[in-house]
This record gives sequence, structure tokens and C-alpha cells, in this order.
Amino acid sequence: MGRAIAASAATISLRAELAEGMRKVAQFSVGDRTIDIAAGQDSIWALVRRPERGGLAVRLAHCWGGVSDVTTLRTTGDECLRLCVRSAVGKQIVSIKSDGMSLPLMRVTTVLTPSVPLLVPYLPRDLYPLGRGDDPLRAEGTVEAAQRGLNSGLIYFHLDRPAFGSVLYFQNLTALNDYFAATGTKPDSAVGGEWPELGFLPPTPPQSGTPPTRPLPARKAVTVSDAIIVFHDEAAANEQNSARRFLQMLGAAYRKLAAPPTTYHDWVDRSRRTLRDLERAPEATIRHYGHTYIHPYTAAEYPDVMVQMSIISALRNFAAWTGAEVPFARALEQGLAKFHDRKLKTMRRYLPNVGRDKDKLAVDSWYLYHPLLNLGHLALAGDRRARRLFEGSLDFAIKAARHFDYRWPIQFKVDTFEVIVEARNDDGLGQTDVGGLYAYVMIQAYELTGRQDYLTEARKAIDAARNMRFELNYQANLTAWGAAACLRLWRITDEEYYLQQSYVYLASFFHNTAIWESQIGHAKHYDVFLGATALHDAPYMAIFECSDSFAAFEQYLKDSGPDLDPAARLLISEYCKYALDRAWYYYPDALPVDAIATDKIRNGHIDRSLSFPVEDLYVDGQPAGQVGQEIYGAGAAFVFASRAFHNVSGAPFRIFCDHFPVTSERTSTRSLTFGIQGGEAREAVFILAPVSRGRLAGTVLRTSAGDALTPRRRRDRLIEYRIPATGAVSLHW
Repeated sequence: MGRAIAASAATISLRAELAEGMRKVAQFSVGDRTIDIAAGQDSIWALVRRPERGGLAVRLAHCWGGVSDVTTLRTTGDECLRLCVRSAVGKQIVSIKSDGMSLPLMRVTTVLTPSVPLLVPYLPRDLYPLGRGDDPLRAEGTVEAAQRGLNSGLIYFHLDRPAFGSVLYFQNLTALNDYFAATGTKPDSAVGGEWPELGFLPPTPPQSGTPPTRPLPARKAVTVSDAIIVFHDEAAANEQNSARRFLQMLGAAYRKLAAPPTTYHDWVDRSRRTLRDLERAPEATIRHYGHTYIHPYTAAEYPDVMVQMSIISALRNFAAWTGAEVPFARALEQGLAKFHDRKLKTMRRYLPNVGRDKDKLAVDSWYLYHPLLNLGHLALAGDRRARRLFEGSLDFAIKAARHFDYRWPIQFKVDTFEVIVEARNDDGLGQTDVGGLYAYVMIQAYELTGRQDYLTEARKAIDAARNMRFELNYQANLTAWGAAACLRLWRITDEEYYLQQSYVYLASFFHNTAIWESQIGHAKHYDVFLGATALHDAPYMAIFECSDSFAAFEQYLKDSGPDLDPAARLLISEYCKYALDRAWYYYPDALPVDAIATDKIRNGHIDRSLSFPVEDLYVDGQPAGQVGQEIYGAGAAFVFASRAFHNVSGAPFRIFCDHFPVTSERTSTRSLTFGIQGGEAREAVFILAPVSRGRLAGTVLRTSAGDALTPRRRRDRLIEYRIPATGAVSLHW
């Protein structure tokens, strides 16, 4: 006899009810999928089937004590079905919407109104693949990705036998904030499961001898689920096809969300305040060897080369944007040579006089390459010192890559390559996306020198990351630079493989984003929408990784062109748009005092008067800044100012746009055109910000069709327009 398959009580119960047959309530179709709405003993189900190709059972409403009554209500808006489900504990309104376009989907929103104050000790998951004969235990498939921590509540899987296809289940956690508040819960890894019991497991208070008693209030409607389920006919695929499919399906779900509005922030003024504090605050810098160096945190930690280069590169961007030298940046550059080890011929992490509490030979893998990335930026811009240090470190960079066979550990000895920390956890994986960063550095070397061997190194690094799928992401910004490296390789070689491989990096990146707006704890005071966690398993979002990913994606979009998948363009554009808003709340002066950590701060201290960001913001509303006030993240202000604000020579204003321009042309003394290419049917913010006192007057903005756009004049003298996120506008003043 074969070994019995282990299954949960919920799976066994559903299997039995499907075998016996449920009472049909309604029926409709989405594409070639028929959807039967059926009443079971304690749940209302949507049974989604493809002829001879299996299906899904989706729990629409769970009814403790059994289903008392199901009534079909009049639909509103774009609903295709609306139900009222009654049970002993109250009523549930179930709204179903569908879209049978290129990627069919259905959206199910369930709102519960308890008849009494309702304690919720347990709610079951809501998604079951169905095999032959509607049997969930005969369904064979694979889960490719599921929710990590408090990131997006999604699961992406394919049902192969029968060949139902691929499914992206996306739970809109924003809609559930009232539920989380009432029950005192957090949706940590709430969407996932063990095959075949998948989907959303609503968080409930921990059970014990004295469980929490926080009920859902009586007679108050609360959303308990808002699920968007996207279907694709194809099932198992190689990692490139799977990644692109994930992006397309996530893009389809994203378009159904009521994305939150953004707030304009003056990153130019923030940059000036930050530069002032970098120059004057004693907590920001320290002197060694007669040179000035940046502290990583407020008056804490030893200077390291990654920190110096991150600030120098950002300041040089800002100097180019303003058209004026930044003497402080030049002062920092004077001390860079002390990081260069002439014997090893590489940039070392620490200065030679680093304290004994640090292992001066230890280096995190990404710390070896990220300073070279910024040196490469400066070298390509014509900086001779940067080029000398960059080219003087390339041989060692390649030697390390080859030693580790392009699969880097977490940390190693820089002199012997002895591994100090091999893997991030028990999965045996190291810094899986460092190869993408290394590839970008090698492409910079190729563009500086024209040497083909550097291009070969870039190819080898990207090739070595094959079949990582959704485990590719180790650190958000490294993954973003890996995507940019792939697209640059595609432009250089014209090989489609690298365009497709960029989607693997993007899929892994967006798997680790929080596509919802949390109102839990202190998170009600700041925005988290579309933020990426710093590491693959990190509990927080970080400012440095945010701004560095923003810079990487600017490069990615510059290299893209019309061949880029529209879903990839949409998600990148939206990420960058929300970064310009979300990143503002890393600065202590933008947060309430009680939202900032006050004790057990890991590095240094927090000074709200300094315009330096804290490192960490939490989706679950923990106090910000537990890791410390991150001076090396202060470069973010200069990155955002120099990319999102556009100076117009001779004009009384500068332009702010939350999308990167693809075209910008001065058409006359008092007119220009400005083109962007973001998501179809999305909006971008376009603002005219005065550069001197007085109100702006006589400005006209027109679409490419010639229609004049109506501005919104604000109390802060800004003139704000909402423009199509794809297309061009013409400005006259």
C-alpha cells in the first residue's frame, strides 16, 4: 500500500463536500473559466474550473455554525455578483468583480458585520487547487513565491496536473487595516500555506490559557478579505518565463488597487539642510591622517569605504545638478587613497588604523564591489582620481569573483579569501545577488576601457545566478543593480537572453515589496506603500537601499526602450514614484517624537535636529531608528533632488516630476516639451516650483493633443498638475 498523503482537516472536509456536491448559488465565467458559486456546510465557495484542466476552490466567506441563508443582491458599479451570507455570528457581504481581458482575474471582497462583539480564535485559509474529480489531494503543482514577513500578501503558483495554469493570489492588506486594529494582529507571512491548502490565513490573537480578548465590534462592518486572483493559461516554465509571467500578473493585480495618493516633498531644501549638517555637525565626521571622513552613524562606527563613496557619489550628482562645485565632496575625496591597499591592489573596507574591535581583514561580499560601482560612476564622468582607484582595484575584484566561482559568501577574509560567514541561514545561500552588482562594475570597466574580458566577466556573473528564481534577492539595491546590469548587457550584446534575465531580478525584487499601506502602530504616521525590505528576510525598509534602488532603476529605464514589458515598466515607475514620498519619513523631523526609538539603539544616537535619516522604518509600526541614524543614507536627499527636480535655464521655476523624463527639449525661450513613459492609464505629478519669491503667473501646460491642463494652485506657491504617466506635455510661460 502507498503511504497516505497528510492533509489538514479543512482540506479533507472540502474534499468530502465536493464529492457529495454543494448547492449551486450562481454561475458566471472569466475567459474560458467557469465559476460556480456554491454553498457548503460552513462556507461559501467559488469553484473555478477549466474543462478537463482542473480548477480552484476559493473560500468566499466562512460561517461559524453553518450557512443560514444566502441571498443574491443587486450589483453596483462593475460587480458581476453580490451576495448576502447570514450565519449565527452575523452577516457577510461578498462582492465579486471579474475581468476577462488578456490576463483574466476575479476580485472577491468580503465584509463581515458581527451581530455581537466577536472574538476570532481562528479563520481557515481560502484557496485550494483541485485535481481530477475536484479532488484537492490529486492536484500537483508548485508554489514559486509566497508572502515574506509583512511584504505583499501574495502567493504565486502553478497547477500542472491537471494543466490548469498559473495563479497569482494577491490579498489587498490595505483594506484589512480595521481588522488588524480591532484584533490587535499583524499579517506576518499570512499568505502562503502548504500544498494544497493555500491562500490567506487571517491573523488571529495568539491562543493560550488566557488568550487576548479583543473582539470585532458588534454591528460594525469590517473587511476580512479583499483578494485579487489573476489567471494565466500556462503552467510550469523556465525561470525567465516564470519571472516575466509573475511581473505581468502582479501588474494586472496592481492596476486594480486604489493606489494611495503621494505627497510632494522639497528634496532640494532637504539636500541643502543635509549638506549643512554634513559640513558642520561634529557627529557627522572624523579626522584621520589629516583627512575628513564620514561616520556611518551619528558619532558612531569607524569610517568605511562604502560609506565614503556613497556620500561622495551623491554629492557629485548634486554638484552636477546645481552646476556648482561642492567643496565638502572634494574634501572627502582627498582621503580615499588611504582605503587602497597597494599590496592587495584593492579598496579595503576600513582605514589602516581601524580599532581592534574590528577585524580589518573581514569584508562583506557586497562591500567589496559597491564602492567600485560609485568609483566607476565618477570615472565615467571624467574623474581621474576615481578612475585610477577604480582601475587599480579591478584585478582583485575579478580574482575574488573567480575564487568563489561567482557565488559569494556573506563575509570573507580579504587577504586569504577564507570564508567567515558562508550562508545567510540554513538554506546554504550566500549573497546571491552580488553577481549582479559585480556584473555592473565589469560593464563600467568595459565602457571605460573597451576591453572584452570585462564584458566576459559580466556575462559569467549573470550566468552563474541561473535558476535562483525567487531566491535571487539578498539585498534590495543589489538586486536592482543586477537588473540594470542585465539590461545594459542586452543593449551592448543585443542578446535577448539578458533582457529576459532582467525580469528574474525584477521579479525577485518586487516579491520583497510591501504593496499595501499599513496603519498598524506608528505606521499610521508614515507611508510604506511599495517599499522594499532591505534584505530578503529583513523586518524593516531602509533608506540607503531605497535610494540606491531608485538610482539603479533610473539606469534600467534609460536602457529600456519599447521592448520592455509594460508590467515591468509600470512596477518600476510606481516604485520610484512612491520612493520620493515614502523616503521623506526616514527623517526624524518628519516623524512624531513617540514614533522614534529612544533606547537600545544599535548604533549611535538619534538627533532630530540633524537632517540625517534613520536607517529603518517598519511596516508593523515599530519605533523607527532602532538600527540608528544613518549618515551614509544621507546621500538619499541628493539622489532624489538631482533626479526628480529639473532646472530650467532662465525660467522663474524648476520642474518636479515623480517620473523620470525620457525626452526634454527647449522649444523656445519660453517653452519646452517634457516626455515621460510610465504605466498606461496612470497619472504623474508635474509641479512648477518657484526659484524666487513671488507667485508664478501665465504658465500653460498642454497635452500632446493640445488640451490645456488645469493646475491646482497651492498655498506654498507651487503649481501642481496631474498629467498622463505616458506621453508628452508642452509647457509655455
